[in-house]
Amino acid sequence: MSFGGHPLAYPIGVTLGALAVCAAWAPFATVDQSAALATVALAILGYTGVRLATAFGRLPNGLPDAGAVRVARVRQQHRLVSRSWLEVAGPGDSRRWLPIYFDPALLTMTEAEGRSGRVIRTGDLRLYPSGRARDTEPPGRLLDNPTRPDPDASLLAATATRPTRRLLFDVQSAVAAPFAALLWIYIDGGALLTFTGALCVAAATTTWLAAIRGSDPS
Repeated sequence: MSFGGHPLAYPIGVTLGALAVCAAWAPFATVDQSAALATVALAILGYTGVRLATAFGRLPNGLPDAGAVRVARVRQQHRLVSRSWLEVAGPGDSRRWLPIYFDPALLTMTEAEGRSGRVIRTGDLRLYPSGRARDTEPPGRLLDNPTRPDPDASLLAATATRPTRRLLFDVQSAVAAPFAALLWIYIDGGALLTFTGALCVAAATTTWLAAIRGSDPS
């Protein structure tokens, strides 16, 4: 499965990459460091499991199973965070915002009829929640999709779904990795090898967290 195919292919791929980084450093770790690596790996697996269960409708996403609703895609920009959200207009004037995993089809999506519940559909497009819905607008700058499809959307989608672009986008979150590595050195001790290992694990973990939360590369 390519990163440009299923919306969940990329976050799952980054998850496997983060686990591989933890496994790669395990042979060089002390007993305490091995325990820390195992804890990080279990946290990655557990949190990924919850996110995927929500995406596939195994866990509630916070939307009522209300049938037909109006949905519109909104792109959030907040500090280093960029995510796609669905603005869901329910009965009356009620509105909720649901985070979703990026799909190239979102670039051509205009406000449309959809069906809410654990499985979100608009037309033939199935959307995968990356978390629970909220009653208030997401923080930061919100960019609404245009009322008409962008004629350059196909070109933008081809560029946005490149694995290298998405990784370079998500790795911005790793700016905190050196500080996490220094903190580990302070707690556990060690020299350059320990710092390098902690730096790699912290960078892989923060990149994974950005991907599994549903980053938007567009």
